[in-house]
Amino acid sequence: MFKSVTSIGLSESEQRKEHSFTVSYLINSCGLSPKSALLASKKLHFKNPDRPDSVLNLFKENGFKNTQITKLITNNPSFLLSDPENTILPKIEFLRSIGVSSSELADIFSYNPELLKKSLKKNLIPNYDFLKSLLIENEKVITTLKRSQWSFLNNLTKTMVPNIELLREIGAPQSTISFLVTTSPFAASIQHSKLVKAVQEVKEMGFNPSRVVFMEALKVVLSLRKPTREYKFEIFRRWGWSKEDFLVAFRKHPCFMLLSEEKITKAMNYLVNKLGRPSTDIARNPVVLYYSLEKRIIPRCSVVQILIAKDVVKNDLCLSTFILITEKSFLERYVYRFEDIVSQLLSVYHSKMDLLDVEIQVQKNLVLQAPSQKGWVSSENSCKIRTENTYRVEKPKLGEKGILRISQKKQREFPDKISDVGFGEPMVSQKSQDKEFDFSVFHKCTFWDARKAISGVWRQPT
Repeated sequence: MFKSVTSIGLSESEQRKEHSFTVSYLINSCGLSPKSALLASKKLHFKNPDRPDSVLNLFKENGFKNTQITKLITNNPSFLLSDPENTILPKIEFLRSIGVSSSELADIFSYNPELLKKSLKKNLIPNYDFLKSLLIENEKVITTLKRSQWSFLNNLTKTMVPNIELLREIGAPQSTISFLVTTSPFAASIQHSKLVKAVQEVKEMGFNPSRVVFMEALKVVLSLRKPTREYKFEIFRRWGWSKEDFLVAFRKHPCFMLLSEEKITKAMNYLVNKLGRPSTDIARNPVVLYYSLEKRIIPRCSVVQILIAKDVVKNDLCLSTFILITEKSFLERYVYRFEDIVSQLLSVYHSKMDLLDVEIQVQKNLVLQAPSQKGWVSSENSCKIRTENTYRVEKPKLGEKGILRISQKKQREFPDKISDVGFGEPMVSQKSQDKEFDFSVFHKCTFWDARKAISGVWRQPT
């Protein structure tokens, strides 16, 4: 369908001149780098710019940006020698006829340039008709096209029909099937035997085929090989998750498994080590891991920590309560509402300050109010205790003593940390087998060291 003009019959000097012109054209007219232009010039040669110009003009007239054209030609230089009127234009006109906008058109061909090589009558139209009969709405068909790298390159009726029949047999409604096809055409058109195996695995994990989350889990299982999924579990196991915690998280938001190890580690380090959140809190709300640490999690958590310290909001707020809401809602509920009480809230939020910066700016001797799921020590020069009891501990002095009770579960989570922040030898409670530690408030007991170490209930000695 696409022809390459060769240099057969040309003299060596003519070939060199033609090659030089081609390289120059690719750099100056198509935006290719010199290296890319040299590589592309090995696949095509032309003496004049007439045909390539007509191809480029057609792309520009139909909404392609220069960057999109450069990417298209870099990967498919032979497009410059195609017949724009008979090869490219009919496909553009067809997609426009079904409601594809100029920007969508450019996105579709940029993401899947192989469509330009396929037959309109034998491939593009039949596959469109099939998807239209399945998805009903043109908007969903267009969405599928924009996300499909391979779905139009093969016979969809051969690959997708048995998969759709399987999903219907297990009780998946039309709405969830449409969701799978539009969000992951790859999963919907995968080899049938692979889908059968994945469906069985997802069902065994307790997912209901009638719900959208079943399709989310199916996409993850098909996207990640089992060793990769096991490695992702190992990442969270290091943060204290059990197998059940992991399944709880996966059943709620399967796609958190697709996050990179770096993103997971940074978010968990901040939420668990810096904020002192139990890692299991994140298991119950894994969706918070999707958000940007710098742009969303840190600024919002910093604001909330100040409000907790000022005793104006509950200290057991669920992460999803303030992380998942919109920007407008967060500002109204947690910033504007308390500006008269805490004047620096807006500047803290807009400057994207870390909690450590906030801690330095907040008054060092604030009173911290119970109740809480975790005891902790804060401040650099004086320690305050937040407990599960109903009383306050105000400005504890150096040498003030208490007892920290550490449950057996928490002992396993913090096996080597207790002595780091000034606890005496443990005494085992006869009733619960929990360990109790004599606890003294130190000048050297820093905010971060203590928060990492302590997870339990502080109480005054009897």
